[in-house]
Amino acid sequence: MWTTLLIIIAIGVFIFTKVFIIVEMREEVIQERLGKYTETLKPGLHFLIPFVDRAAYRQEMREQVIDVPSQTCITKDNIEVEVDGLVYVKVMDSYKASYGIHNYKLAAINLAQTTMRSEIGKITLDDTFSEREQMNENIVREIDKASDPWGIKVLRYEIRNIRPSDNLINTLEKQMEAERDKRAEITTSTGTRDFKINESQGERQEAILISEARRQKRINEAKGKAREIELIAKATSKGIKRISEAIAKPGGDLAVKTQLIEQFIGQLGHIIDRSNVSVLPVETANLKTFFEGVDKVSDHSRATSSTSKSQRG
Repeated sequence: MWTTLLIIIAIGVFIFTKVFIIVEMREEVIQERLGKYTETLKPGLHFLIPFVDRAAYRQEMREQVIDVPSQTCITKDNIEVEVDGLVYVKVMDSYKASYGIHNYKLAAINLAQTTMRSEIGKITLDDTFSEREQMNENIVREIDKASDPWGIKVLRYEIRNIRPSDNLINTLEKQMEAERDKRAEITTSTGTRDFKINESQGERQEAILISEARRQKRINEAKGKAREIELIAKATSKGIKRISEAIAKPGGDLAVKTQLIEQFIGQLGHIIDRSNVSVLPVETANLKTFFEGVDKVSDHSRATSSTSKSQRG
């Protein structure tokens, strides 16, 4: 009895799976009848004729990410690099995706690798990193042209890794280290040069300022001396003018002579005091007679002046 029940349940399940099919929201199913395409089943519950109809293909209608394995490529400057990436595709026509190609995923991977090798061969190693965006666009464009009969749409391609060989990496590291050392030496030498230039400019500026200060000092001293000479000359000129005016007056000539004789006697007295002189010149002995004559002249001048005043009175 239990065996019969199990057989009936198994037959029921078999008939249900063959007669009814459930299509999920994310997919489409290609229905064939006697080996020939009938229709594309959309999401929902569908009825199939047992042993006549069958679900031949189930196609994923969401965007799919396909991993492109790493491959060795040669750049324009003959350097080997390993490149891998990701390609994003979406089934646009489930009929073409089922009958247009056997395996569109494998075809997309192979086409991406082929296009990548071609694009890498067009540029140098230095440009592989800077031109990454352009390479992605070129790969998408080439795959999209070939994949149109497959019923899929290539949305984008992303290069994941670009890795040079280990020997090249070591060489580049040494080159970068040498370049850093070179830049450090250049920076040091530039700093030393700027220091010497600034120091020499400072010394030059200092020398200029010192010379300017000395020149200005000499100018100021010369102006001071010139001013002093000018003042002395003006004072001397005024003195001489006053002396000349005094000489021009009555008795002025005699006063001048008297002043000169007094100065002469004073200087002669100093000389006699400082030296041992026992005999004097004849002119010195006659000075007494000269002074007596001067006294008489002075007395006569005073008498004349008094007479004139009395007559006027």
